[in-house]
Amino acid sequence: MKSIHVLLVDDENDFLTAYKRRLICRNVEVSIASSGQEALRMVEAADFDVIVLDIMMPEMSGIETLKHLRALKSSIPVIILTGHANMEALAQVSGGGAFDYLLKPASTEELYFKIVDAVRESRIRIR
Repeated sequence: MKSIHVLLVDDENDFLTAYKRRLICRNVEVSIASSGQEALRMVEAADFDVIVLDIMMPEMSGIETLKHLRALKSSIPVIILTGHANMEALAQVSGGGAFDYLLKPASTEELYFKIVDAVRESRIRIR
């Protein structure tokens, strides 16, 4: 499999730093954004294979960011991370076009394999 470029979006800098370091150790190219607005700007400017998006962020929630991402580049798989297993929010995420979701704290292995699954499925659809 060719290299994977991931955009991690979360308002918690400690999370971004830790997971970026852990994913880089697995040969994943990682960019980070600390808000939905920053993520949208980055998606307009660069290509990503998958986006990992926190659902609970100030100013622009993950659900709102997902809606904008779908309008901007609908083919990029989005994995939602949430510390709150709210069924209503998860229903919105599923209906909003997310590839899947994980509950925080997700293990690095669990997140990595979810990223690989999303990229494989995306690349199969493109063929």
